[in-house]
Amino acid sequence: MTKNEVFKKEKSKLTDIFKDVEESKRKLIEGLIDDAAFLKSENYELKLLLQETGMIQIHPSQRHLQKPTEAARQYLKNVNSYAVIIKTLNGVLSKNIIDDDDELSEFEDD
Repeated sequence: MTKNEVFKKEKSKLTDIFKDVEESKRKLIEGLIDDAAFLKSENYELKLLLQETGMIQIHPSQRHLQKPTEAARQYLKNVNSYAVIIKTLNGVLSKNIIDDDDELSEFEDD
C-alpha cells in the first residue's frame, strides 16, 4: 500500500464515521480529519522504515551505547499527535451522540 492510499483510506474512514454529525461540526473538524489522515500515512511510511532500521542505533563494539533514530523520534511524536486528534474527534462524536439523546429525553416517561 502506498502512503497516498493510506491517506485516502484513513480520510474516507473518518469522513464516514462523521457523516451523521451536524454540518457545522463537520465543517469544524474537516482539518482535523485531514491532519489525522496525514499523520496516519506518514507513520505508515515511517513504520516501514523502522522495520528495516529498528528504533535505536546500537554502537557496533560497545553495545551499551545506544541512541534512538530520528525516524523513531518522529514516529513517536506523530503517534502522540494522532492520538490527541483522534481523542478530540471522539469528543465531537460523543457530544453529538449526547445531543441526540437529549432530544429524545422529552419523549421519555418520568
